[in-house]
Amino acid sequence: MATQDRLETEIFGRGVTFEYSEHWVGYSMFLMRVVMGWVLFQGGVTKLVTYLDGDPANDWTAAGFLQNAVPEGNPFGGLWMDMAGSPLIDMLNMWGLTLAGAALILGAFVRFSAFWGAIMMLFYWAAALEGGLMAGLPLAHGWVVDDHIVYAVLLFGLGAFGAGRILGLDARIERLDVVQNNSWLKYLLG
Repeated sequence: MATQDRLETEIFGRGVTFEYSEHWVGYSMFLMRVVMGWVLFQGGVTKLVTYLDGDPANDWTAAGFLQNAVPEGNPFGGLWMDMAGSPLIDMLNMWGLTLAGAALILGAFVRFSAFWGAIMMLFYWAAALEGGLMAGLPLAHGWVVDDHIVYAVLLFGLGAFGAGRILGLDARIERLDVVQNNSWLKYLLG
């Protein structure tokens, strides 16, 4: 049986109160964290496996996307072209997705991982723009909001709620002496 609880907070200067079920909030936070972690992990590890297989002909690179799939009229087109072929961009993409995804799945360093995952999603969103602000920020499937924005907001929520404490390693990590003695580390956990 779920316990009914009440949350009172302030959002944008206005008092907000609502009732919720702790039981179901916990399950949903856990599931959202693991599913979002899997999305990132799978996206990164599939790129990483081709890079680590030892055959340079199979190596994944972001260059193909950055040179050919960024829509014409993208307000950052020059930036993406400058990034194309950069080994640093390829490594950040592969390892960033893989490690952020694994951290979310395990519930370790969730705030840190969710923050960087959201930043990556905002970069992907910016690469998908088909025009600038005056064009209404069009995307292939609508205006302004696409799956990357949804993922970025979900990642923000996971970090804000401290979802790593729910059936994750962050609850244990926060009890370590090093974290207890350095309270700033709690900003990376949760």
